[in-house]
Amino acid sequence: MKLGVVSDTHDNLDYVEAAVSHFESEGVDAVVHCGDIVAPFSAAPFDAAFDFHAVRGNNDGEWALREAVESFGTYHDDFAHLTLDGQEIAVYHGTEAGLVDALVDSGTYDFVLRGHTHERVVEHRGKTTHINPGGLPIPGADDEFHVAVVDLDTGNVASRSL
Repeated sequence: MKLGVVSDTHDNLDYVEAAVSHFESEGVDAVVHCGDIVAPFSAAPFDAAFDFHAVRGNNDGEWALREAVESFGTYHDDFAHLTLDGQEIAVYHGTEAGLVDALVDSGTYDFVLRGHTHERVVEHRGKTTHINPGGLPIPGADDEFHVAVVDLDTGNVASRSL
C-alpha cells in the first residue's frame, strides 16, 4: 500500500493540485494531510481517487473545513491514529515538539507523521519512522514545496519537490 503525505498547503491551490496530481501518478491508496489546509476551498482537490485523512493545523480556523473534508474523506481533529496495511500511524500537526518526540519515542507507532515546521524530515528512531513532508516554502525552512510517498510494505519514503 502506498500512502501520500502532505502538510502546510496554506490555501495555495497550485501546490495542492500539484500534490494531488503527483499522488495520482504514484497510485497512492490514501493521502494524509498533516494540517494547515486552512480554508475549505483548498481541501476540495483532495476529493480524488484515494482515501483522504486530515488533522487540524494551527491555521485551520475555518470550522467549515470539517464539513468540506468529511464530504469525501475523514477529518480527525487534532490527532489521528490510523491502522493502514497493518501499520500503526500517528498523525499530528506538530505544534508542540515535545508531543511529537513523545509519539516517536513511545514505540507505539510504525510511523509518526507531522507538519508545522515546513521542513522535510525522515528520521528513524527505534522501530518508528518520523516523517514531515515539508510544506509551503517559508523563510528559514525548505526552499521548495515537498510531499512524501510512503510504501507501507517496504517502509521506503520517497520525498519529491513539486
